[in-house]
Amino acid sequence: MKQGVALEVMLAGHSVMLTGSAGAGKTYLLNQFIRLAKSDGKHVSVTATTGLAATHLGGTTIHSWSGMGINDFLHQSLIENMSKTRREIIERTDVLIIDEISMMHDFRLDMVDEICRAVRKLDEPFGGIQVIMSGDFFQLPPINRGSSRTGGFVVNSRAWQELDPVICYLEEQHRQDDEELLSILNAMRADELRQYHVDKLLSRLNVEDDTDEEMTELHTVNVDVDKINESKLQLLEGDEVTYTQATTGSQNYVDNLQRSVLAPPVLKLKLGALVMAVKNSPDQRKYFNGSIGTVIGFEPVTDYPIVEFKNGKVVSMVPDAWELRDGDKKRASITQIPLRLAWAITVHKSQGMTLDSARIDLRKAFVEGMGYVALSRVKNLHNLYLSGINRMALQISDDAKNIDVVLRSKAADDAKRFAHLGEQAASRAKGELKTKKTKKASTSWQAKIAKMREVHPNAYMPWQKADDVLLKEKFQQGVSVKELSDLLGRHEGSIVMRLQKHFGEDIS
Repeated sequence: MKQGVALEVMLAGHSVMLTGSAGAGKTYLLNQFIRLAKSDGKHVSVTATTGLAATHLGGTTIHSWSGMGINDFLHQSLIENMSKTRREIIERTDVLIIDEISMMHDFRLDMVDEICRAVRKLDEPFGGIQVIMSGDFFQLPPINRGSSRTGGFVVNSRAWQELDPVICYLEEQHRQDDEELLSILNAMRADELRQYHVDKLLSRLNVEDDTDEEMTELHTVNVDVDKINESKLQLLEGDEVTYTQATTGSQNYVDNLQRSVLAPPVLKLKLGALVMAVKNSPDQRKYFNGSIGTVIGFEPVTDYPIVEFKNGKVVSMVPDAWELRDGDKKRASITQIPLRLAWAITVHKSQGMTLDSARIDLRKAFVEGMGYVALSRVKNLHNLYLSGINRMALQISDDAKNIDVVLRSKAADDAKRFAHLGEQAASRAKGELKTKKTKKASTSWQAKIAKMREVHPNAYMPWQKADDVLLKEKFQQGVSVKELSDLLGRHEGSIVMRLQKHFGEDIS
């Protein structure tokens, strides 16, 4: 199915499974749909099965959104004791996005369905919410651990069967531009990997890069990644420049968001450091999540790093923000330079990225689909450099293969069923279809902070220990939030969130 038709199917209110190979444009299409649905006045809850995937869309985990947390079974007390805020979020939701659905257990999708029905008091799939699931079953599967409840892919759930989503199988390829690499990846998906595919892959084993450019290495375990990045940075001459993140929200939400943000809490850089953008450029498409570049200087006043990306763009990298949202409510934010050291990164954290080139070490691959995720990060075979590979790296789940056969069959029927939307998709692409609302022109993050500090001089400044002591003391003496705001030079919302951190979320 074409992206445009899939978009129209979702905008028409149908529940959908959005799938396709790595690089098919699933995240891009989701972002497009979210923007248009919100502009039409719909309440969109954006979630994913992991915090990392959620940050790509500016959402939260499905576990947090639904209130099920890490529970393996749904107890009646969970719904009875659900907070008023959580209930309101679920009640108000028109559209529920669940990204990286391949990593969700079947029983957990059933739990989300039961929660939505109970809270909304409507015995329909997900209480009548339009559900958009997105993911690729050939990528990382649900993980069963120890004594925890075991399960399989979501297609085995009762909720999936009752929802009966439209299958939007994206066939276009927006990442790979090389028939050789595409042939290998498609052969892995079709379980038709032949010796000549393996030989082509092994021809990239221990090949030296003749461009003398540094490139990112993909490894399967964190310890290897951290060791490489630290040692490479220490080899560079010159002074280290350090950037410390700023946060808002109660600590438990900040900690939750922190696990998902690829930019480190403390970013250390030097002249010549190899870096990776960990967010798309907010304007002018100067860089993308995964773009590689080199630090070539620092701004004279702010010390912001100046990066020359491999696409030739030279950009002064300014702080950007990540948010943890729960429906329409913002729970936490992290502001940091959207970079990380890029001599090495894990395969897991590379999911969703497009890399110009990469050296990939798959000798320690330990789960089906890991090799497919790693190999599909680059655009062509000539920019793929293998340090090693094991047999597991070439494995794809048998369940994933069987599921794909079923999905493709239903997707073909659904494509015929909605073929009439092609004309509408073409009109939207030409800009002939208008949304109901238009967004106001965005203001830069720096300008917003500067404006806020005219009234609240300490807005977005780190909280000092003395500030916290004064805050708690005055609050316990009965001083109002407004008075605390004036006393501490911070916005009233910031005061409330800090009080919630110290005294619990019932503070308002």
